[in-house]
Amino acid sequence: MANGHVPEPLDASGSSTPIIGDTDTTNTPDIFNASSVAEIKATLSHLHTQEASVTARLDALVTSQKDLSRELGRLDLMRANIGSHASTTRSISHGMLSEAAGTADRISSAVRRLDLEQARVKATLEVVEQVAELKACALGVSGSMGAPQDWEKAATYLHRAAQIPDTVLNGAFAAEMVPTADVPDPPSVTLDNAAESLCGLFLREFEKAVKENDGAKITRFFKLFPLIGRSEVGLDLYGRYVCQGVAAKARANLNGAAGGAQAKDGFFYANALTKLFEHIAQIIDGHGGLVEHHYGLRKMGPVIERLQIEADVQGGIILDTWGDERHIDRKLMDIKSYAFTFLVQSFLPTQRPGQPHSQSAAAGAGATEEEGVDMKEIDGILNEMAIMLGRWSLYCRFLTDTCNVSISCCSICSNLTISQTSDDDDEKRFALPGFLQESPLTHKINDRLVSPFNAMTTFFFRRSVEKAFQLDESPSGLTLNIQRPLKADPPHITSAVDDIMYIVNKVIQQTISTSQEAVVTNVVPTISRVLGSDFIGMTQRKMRDECYPRAIQGGQPPEQTTIAFLVQINNLDIAIDYIRRIVQNNTGSKSLPDQPGEPTPHLLNIFPSPSSATKVYATLHSLATSFESKITELLNDGIQVIFNNVIKPRLRPVLADVFRDIEYTPEPTADFDDRELVKPRFTTSWSELMTPHARILTPTAFDRVLGVTVSYLSRLLEKRLYSYHSRINALGAARLERDIAGLVGAAVEVGYVAGAPGRYKHREVFARVVQMTLVMSMDEDEWDEVRRGGEAAEVVEKLSREELIRVRGMVRR
Repeated sequence: MANGHVPEPLDASGSSTPIIGDTDTTNTPDIFNASSVAEIKATLSHLHTQEASVTARLDALVTSQKDLSRELGRLDLMRANIGSHASTTRSISHGMLSEAAGTADRISSAVRRLDLEQARVKATLEVVEQVAELKACALGVSGSMGAPQDWEKAATYLHRAAQIPDTVLNGAFAAEMVPTADVPDPPSVTLDNAAESLCGLFLREFEKAVKENDGAKITRFFKLFPLIGRSEVGLDLYGRYVCQGVAAKARANLNGAAGGAQAKDGFFYANALTKLFEHIAQIIDGHGGLVEHHYGLRKMGPVIERLQIEADVQGGIILDTWGDERHIDRKLMDIKSYAFTFLVQSFLPTQRPGQPHSQSAAAGAGATEEEGVDMKEIDGILNEMAIMLGRWSLYCRFLTDTCNVSISCCSICSNLTISQTSDDDDEKRFALPGFLQESPLTHKINDRLVSPFNAMTTFFFRRSVEKAFQLDESPSGLTLNIQRPLKADPPHITSAVDDIMYIVNKVIQQTISTSQEAVVTNVVPTISRVLGSDFIGMTQRKMRDECYPRAIQGGQPPEQTTIAFLVQINNLDIAIDYIRRIVQNNTGSKSLPDQPGEPTPHLLNIFPSPSSATKVYATLHSLATSFESKITELLNDGIQVIFNNVIKPRLRPVLADVFRDIEYTPEPTADFDDRELVKPRFTTSWSELMTPHARILTPTAFDRVLGVTVSYLSRLLEKRLYSYHSRINALGAARLERDIAGLVGAAVEVGYVAGAPGRYKHREVFARVVQMTLVMSMDEDEWDEVRRGGEAAEVVEKLSREELIRVRGMVRR
């Protein structure tokens, strides 16, 4: 307003609103361009409205001018008050506060000087106290080593002196104040000389106590070395002492039965190796606390490494002596040269039709048996090696737990972050210490135990399989005549299955007892390979060449041939169950899942590393699944052979006889025989056909046979029903439905009697046939609902719409 400019008023939205000239001139009527009275009136009306608006705004501006003047006055008053306050503040700052600030600065400087003086006085007093302590220690050491010969007190004085900083010990003040007439040397020289003298004295006394086998004196002087600053000397002396004890005891154990029968028989060398590991473990467990208490945390580590060096020597001697005594190298050569003549000849093509391989193979097996490897001796060596490997695993686990616990705790506190997984921590915790991984005994264990164990186990298992087939015996007293009782108890299998599966379980148990992941992952796949090539291959050859049920001159195969083939099917089925149970028992699982999951607690007790337990579990699971898949393929082929050659040729005659003279076009007014003939006929014929096989086969194998048979029977019945086109009326359809239902029930009943595990599913096979008879016997209302797709249509969902119409049209209405 000072420059004469009047501000524009603001409207309700806060925007500047001009008083005049703010209207849009594009649409404003122009009185000068008016061409009629109406336009002139409209222009005048608009001008009046604009005038009223401008007047109202001017009135509002005039009214608000009073408020603005009042607020401006208040602002002027506040400015005057603020100016007086600012003047007062400046006077206080330049007057009172400047003096206070100066005073505070002087006080602060004085306090800092006082603190500095106090710190210097305190440091001086501390040095004086340390020098006094140093002088007391020097005099105490000298006095204790004199006439009293109190070695513990002298060592304690040296330990106290070791706590004094080197700056004080070697300082000029200490060199001036500590020496006396009795101890004239500088304190560092006095203490060093005392430490060297005591170290030599303790060495002599320790060795003397070792010779005298005085445990109390050994412990007494062993505890004094860290007090005089000679921890390395004490640990080295202690390591040599315990290693001498380990060596002496190991030699005593090894020489205790030298030249006697005990050294050649039993588990002498396994026990000697076990005693070696137990002795070392007892030393570490019993003395570790004492060492760490007097020498500090993780000071047992060098002693353990020293003990492992001695274990390498003594364990290597035991293994070398054992290998020479048991002639391991010669036996490995014999194993590699063994030809498995019986198995090889069994797979050769037959020389004459019908001649079994086993006879020729058995003839050639006698010579190989005479010059072959003694299986009892191999079994004993395997048992001894399994014990050695198991004890080695326990020993490695003990050393790993002892050495890695403190290391893992330290690494977790200092290096690991929260984001790192616990799996990595577990792997580090269960990883062998570096000195154990590279120790000569570890390499010797792998060369002298692990590799021979794998090779001998492979031979032992395959030779056992060969021997089982050489001595194989079939069950006696089996017959297909249901009128004659069976003289053998189920399951009807040959002796080879029990023998081989016993060996499988024995080998797996022995392998797992070693607690060696490398052994399990090598032996178990070998078992799977031998089972697949020899057990399954031999069974397949017998089924193909020795007992294949071929029809003779259009008739049935010979009874004994069929029985032998059924027994081989039982062998395959029982073998699956055996392997499943063996794997479940050795893994500690209640069931065998489709896919391997987390390892069981049983395996985690044997293999503490979760990764090792997982691999072992997956390896055993793979054995069961791969064996079952191979067996199932051969088993299905055998089932198909039995059906095609023995059962299928008799099914059509059975159905022809069952429906003989049965008509389904009776007249309602005529008398007709309404007796149920189909079910009794079929039950008799079906029982004669299937019961002989149900008596010999295992329930699971018979369930497979029944499944294939009822599937084919269902197709035959479906064809027979279609053959009744135009030869069946409404009354006959009801009778047909009854006959088919009875036939289906009788067919499935055989599964109930035999105890087949999947007997309930066989009724579903006849669903199409049963639904066909339902459609035939439906009344018109039900049929209309089926055609409309109502609830009745769900009852016959197995049939397509075209099939429904075709089946319905078969009945004459």
